[in-house]
Amino acid sequence: MSSIALPKKIEFIKGETDGQGVIAIEPCYPGYGITLGNALRRVMLSSLPGAAVVGVKIKGASHEFMSIPHIKEDVLEIILNLKQLRLSVFTDEIVKLELDVHGEKEAKAGDIMPNSDVKIANPDLVLAHITDMAGNLHMEIYVSRGKGYETVESREKKNTEIGYIETDSIFSPILNVGVHIENVRVGKMTNWEKLTLDVLTDGTITPEEAFNQSVSILINQFNALIGIQNQEKLEEESTEEKIEDEEEFEQMTEEDAESMIIDVKDDSKKKRGRPKKG
Repeated sequence: MSSIALPKKIEFIKGETDGQGVIAIEPCYPGYGITLGNALRRVMLSSLPGAAVVGVKIKGASHEFMSIPHIKEDVLEIILNLKQLRLSVFTDEIVKLELDVHGEKEAKAGDIMPNSDVKIANPDLVLAHITDMAGNLHMEIYVSRGKGYETVESREKKNTEIGYIETDSIFSPILNVGVHIENVRVGKMTNWEKLTLDVLTDGTITPEEAFNQSVSILINQFNALIGIQNQEKLEEESTEEKIEDEEEFEQMTEEDAESMIIDVKDDSKKKRGRPKKG
C-alpha cells in the first residue's frame, strides 16, 4: 500500500502586529489542504487556553441594570467593555484586579493596578468615561484562565457575594482564522495544494504558538485513538487465551483427571520423611 505524501515546507510570515500572521504549508496531497486547514482552524478557535473576565464588583452598583452617577456608560455597557479586555494569567486561581479612577477622564485598562499574576495585552482599551470632576469609578475585576466560551449557567462554583456580578467569558485568544487553498505544481501534477492560514490573535499569543499548540492537540487526540485500538487488541487476545484454556479443561477425560491426582499424591509422598544427613 502506497503512503500519502507529506507536506515538505512550512513558512511563518509575520503581520503588522504580533497578533497577525500567515502560515503557509505546501505541497499538500490533493484534497488534504482543506482537510488539514479545517481541523487546525476548529482547534485554534475552540481549544486553545486563554484568560478572560469572569465577574466584577462595581462600587455603587448591585446589578447590571443600573447607572452610576457621573459615569457616561451604564453598568451593562461597562461589562461589555470588560469582555474586550485581553490578558494573560499566570496562575490557575481566580485573580482579583482593582481599578480606582477619579476625576473627569477616560478609565482605561492601563489604569488597572498592576498584578504580578496578570499581564494586560490591550492597556488602551476604554472601559468607561467619567463626565465630572466629582465622579469616580472603583471596580474589582475577577479574571481567570479557561478554554472556549463559558456561560454563567455552566459554572459549577458560583460567587454569591453581595454586589458580585458574574459575566459570560470568551477565553479563546484567537479572534479569526482564515483558510485559503490554491493549486500548486509538483512535477507534472498541477492539482496539489498550498494551504494558507491567516491567523489573528488577541496579542496574548503569537500565530506560530497558536499553530504549534493546535498541532500538538490534534496529535494527542489521534495517538489516543491508536492507543485505544491497541488496548482492545490486547484484551481480545487475553480473552481468547482464557477461552482456549477453559475448553481444554472441559475436554479432559476422567482418566486424565485421575492420573493428575495420582501424580500429585506421588510427589507428596516423595517429599515426606526426614532429610538425609550429609
